[in-house]
Amino acid sequence: MSSLRLEHTPIRDLVVIAPPVFDDERGYFFESYNARILCEIGIAQNFVQDNESRSKRGVLRGLHMQKERPQAKLVRVVEGEIFDVAVDARPESSTFGEWYGIFLSGENKKQLYIPEGFLHGFLTLSDEAIFAYKCSDYYAPHDECGVRFDDSDIGISWPFDISGEPIISPKDMKNTSFEEFSVECREK
Repeated sequence: MSSLRLEHTPIRDLVVIAPPVFDDERGYFFESYNARILCEIGIAQNFVQDNESRSKRGVLRGLHMQKERPQAKLVRVVEGEIFDVAVDARPESSTFGEWYGIFLSGENKKQLYIPEGFLHGFLTLSDEAIFAYKCSDYYAPHDECGVRFDDSDIGISWPFDISGEPIISPKDMKNTSFEEFSVECREK
């Protein structure tokens, strides 16, 4: 078994993964993904799509998820720093509506495993950040939904140490409240 460290969060099934990093005068090396090791620690997820985005300081993406074709995600930052957030949107969960946030960076190399049924978003804190993640299902634009990043029912404490307001896409500005989202989820 690898020396991979697993950090449990207060939300069931949501875990932080800290891979061993080998640094020397040349730079560093680490395994960013190893299906066998993840399976050994209880994450037997079949990932089918890799995504990468670059965002500048102050960009806030989210909160997003797919409803009919939910995606588990394994997220990390290649370069820069973000504040990453997952919100439990599983109606049957005892932590429904609770959120967890973590600073992910190219420096700390931590990853967040987000199971199916979670809303996800992040805020870019560095001048630029390259964000990479694996998904357990393909992107289905017709199935995507979102909740406002500043929804008072969720109450995320975003670290707005950036100058001015966050930069949000027009699409994300149209996201619904968590209450509206919850009613829709429970009607299924």
